[in-house]
Amino acid sequence: MAKCNFCGNKNLVFKNAEYIYKHEEHFMLFENVPCEECTFCGERYYEAKTLKKIERDFFDVLHQKRQPLKKIEMPVEIYAA
Repeated sequence: MAKCNFCGNKNLVFKNAEYIYKHEEHFMLFENVPCEECTFCGERYYEAKTLKKIERDFFDVLHQKRQPLKKIEMPVEIYAA
């Protein structure tokens, strides 16, 4: 990738990051997901094949074709100004 589509910065670094996939009211956290990240604004870019694998893995777990590595509990709050 030549530059950040969000801010125009030309400095992107390869890293592994967390990615949260949401479908309806279901969430799944993926760790160590490869991406490119803008060093200025933090915008992340993922390859299409990576996102397709995340989606496949999510639906496999959702439809109980396999178990996730672990489960976590997450508190929920409604934002009130």
